[in-house]
Amino acid sequence: MPYYTFVEEKDVMLSVIKKILTGIVQNWPDNTDAVSGSAPGPWYGVDLDGTLAVWDENSTLSRIGAPIPSIVDMVLRMVDNGIRVKIFTARACDPAQIPKIQAWMNQHGLPGLEITNVKDYYMERLYDDRAIRVERNTGRIL
Repeated sequence: MPYYTFVEEKDVMLSVIKKILTGIVQNWPDNTDAVSGSAPGPWYGVDLDGTLAVWDENSTLSRIGAPIPSIVDMVLRMVDNGIRVKIFTARACDPAQIPKIQAWMNQHGLPGLEITNVKDYYMERLYDDRAIRVERNTGRIL
């Protein structure tokens, strides 16, 4: 069995780490959405629970609440006007939720919108019941 010095072990470890990191960088998606795999471009996010669908004391992750008509209408108008809309929801971190959200959209007359829980540089606007607006570059809460 060969005897390695501490320096040799460190060099081997650094070589392995370099190979791993190189593989990650080479296989990194080019600004694509982690859930939908879509190409980059401007988009508006609309939260699901509590914004697009009712979320109340009876709500669970097993079912999505009733649609909120005014937000459904707003989303449909945005899509009709060529605005890219994504459902922006924490549910998307669980792959099993994606088909449920797609079925819910289909059931309630929404087109097959992208679904994500990833905020990127292309998101221009977010509609969300939990957000608190902060004035850009000032830190002032509006």
